[in-house]
Amino acid sequence: MRWENLTVESGEPAEHGRAADAALFGADAVTTRTFDTPEFRGITFHEVRARSVLNRVPGASRMPFEWTVNPYRGCAHACVYCFARRTHSYLDLDTGIGFDTQIVVKVNTPEVLRRQLASRRWQGDHVAMGTNVDCYQRAEGRYGLMPGIISALTDHANPFSILTKGTLILRDLDLLTRAAEVTDIGISVSVGFLDTELWRTVEPGTPAPERRLDVVRTLGEHGIGCGVLMAPVIPFLSDDPAHLRATVRAIAAAGATSVTPLVLHLRPGAREWFMAWLGQHHPHLVRRYERLYAEGAYAPKWYQRRITRQVHELAQEYGIGPTRAGAARRIRPAQPETQAVSEPTQLTLI
Repeated sequence: MRWENLTVESGEPAEHGRAADAALFGADAVTTRTFDTPEFRGITFHEVRARSVLNRVPGASRMPFEWTVNPYRGCAHACVYCFARRTHSYLDLDTGIGFDTQIVVKVNTPEVLRRQLASRRWQGDHVAMGTNVDCYQRAEGRYGLMPGIISALTDHANPFSILTKGTLILRDLDLLTRAAEVTDIGISVSVGFLDTELWRTVEPGTPAPERRLDVVRTLGEHGIGCGVLMAPVIPFLSDDPAHLRATVRAIAAAGATSVTPLVLHLRPGAREWFMAWLGQHHPHLVRRYERLYAEGAYAPKWYQRRITRQVHELAQEYGIGPTRAGAARRIRPAQPETQAVSEPTQLTLI
């Protein structure tokens, strides 16, 4: 396993984007564990001590943020379309079942992040989490890295955002509320569709879509606005008008502050795994996908625009709107008990 290849060139930059020859962690720092419990059976954890956890997004990226923190590599959510699958190849790990069952855990992420945030080089830029693999995947229940990460960002009043499919984020509700009192935070939950049969095969390790919408509802009830990334919209499986309407209606009913659609994209690593799944579960769609994605990883612009227009029209109908992906939102502290509280109003974001 090529732990020594985790250098700047392999896709995770060193501290603050500074070039370095040394790996972010070496083979002598790796501890491999398995746990004989139902939720972790068949999963191997590779515990590493990272040298840097603030990762600079490459300039050519489409992402609307510049810095990320990823305490995990690999993801037991096992989403067959996950674009991050390719990153496992940097470690000579399989991008299919290996991505789902070989999880790298940067066990010292909170301490390293706190040190990096305190550096005079750090300018307090927005930090995005959950943009590569889910920081609230099942492993987080065992390793508990996110409370320390959130606390470090809060203590430095550093703005951040979290994107997740995991219900475990509710464990950290008090920490998120405290963070919102001192900085801008943005929370988004990913819910691409409601179809139960589709969910069970395409996202087998995730909480059900309804449970994720319960997270949106609970966060809102505690004064933390939560947007929904409606992703992915899967061509020919979740993109017909009835599916789109049902999903947007449920998102609105959960009290989401925004809904932002994202059509399935199939990058190398994910493309092969998804197409194998498609051939097994929906073989009649293989040729249609080959034609739709003939030009590369992304569906044609006309198709993306059509889905975006339909979802935005439905969102407007149900009283919610789009937001810029990754944008932080100011969440106001709770009003003192002695102060009159005004009637609730519909939240909208431009």
